[in-house]
Amino acid sequence: MTLPQDMLAITIAAPGGPEVLTPQRVPLPQIEATDVLIRVAAAGVNGPDLAQRRGHYDPPPGASPLPGLEVAGEIVAVGDKVSGFASGDRVMALTNGGGYAEYAAVPSGQVLPVPDGWSLEQAAALPETWFTVTQTLVMRSGLRSGMTVLVHGAAGGIGGAAIQISGILGAKAIGIVSDDDKANYCAELGAVAVIDRTRENIAERVMALTDGRGADRIVDLVGGPMLAVNVAAAARGGHIVQISTLEGATATMPLRQMMARELTLSGSTLRPQTAETKAAIAARIRSDLLPALSSPGFARPEIATFPMERASDAHAAMETRRHRGKLVLVTAFGSGEQLS
Repeated sequence: MTLPQDMLAITIAAPGGPEVLTPQRVPLPQIEATDVLIRVAAAGVNGPDLAQRRGHYDPPPGASPLPGLEVAGEIVAVGDKVSGFASGDRVMALTNGGGYAEYAAVPSGQVLPVPDGWSLEQAAALPETWFTVTQTLVMRSGLRSGMTVLVHGAAGGIGGAAIQISGILGAKAIGIVSDDDKANYCAELGAVAVIDRTRENIAERVMALTDGRGADRIVDLVGGPMLAVNVAAAARGGHIVQISTLEGATATMPLRQMMARELTLSGSTLRPQTAETKAAIAARIRSDLLPALSSPGFARPEIATFPMERASDAHAAMETRRHRGKLVLVTAFGSGEQLS
């Protein structure tokens, strides 16, 4: 196909609320020798996008200044040193930025094939959360079969990925939610039990569910006062994986309890990781997780879609924290896709 000179993209006029997201015509991105150019059908909306819009999460050096960390679409050009991909391939990818656009240049090591039977809209909801959980819960904390994983924010994108990845690898996920609808959704994704944080004591409930042992791994997006709860809910030798701090970036740490239980607390962010690290995460997803996604009975994440031009509406919806699953922006090219 003949590529256009420019494209529709969503820019950030200035740090601020959802209204600063502005549709604008910009030049097509140029690809390097190891990149592919993807014609974007859909782009997922994630917490780091909101942080970038607010001015709190700057792109790393060399990355696109446009928001958007995950896309799905069709490859339309490949760099001279790319192998394993060709024009016409349906793919999903973790971007370094620039996903809120009609075209995105992505290092080929961060690109994966779309699972069999998935629409491009559905596939766009996977990369950022699955890369994040694979990096932190699987590769860094050493998730193994038979472990119990406690998942905060279990009905969201990260939480849903943590539940499903745990299940694929033979671990048992316990979800934490705030209402019955979200609890039902988590059960559909494979959670073995769900805790309603508005009505139940989290640590006491975890101990009851694990015969007093506690959770081997804890995925936390809350931060702040939840650290003490996580310590109380953890098994001896457990590992708390801090992915976000939605309710507090500082916390009082119960050091004696952590020492007595031999606990580990780790935290990291995905976007600044090297291309080599991101490629290693993609390889782990491809080998250990992707085959399960192509199974006919595998539960798809719940998604709500918005036209790309209404990115501000999607951000406003995400900030209410009432949604389940993921929010996805759809381009004009992607609007012809039908959900499988």
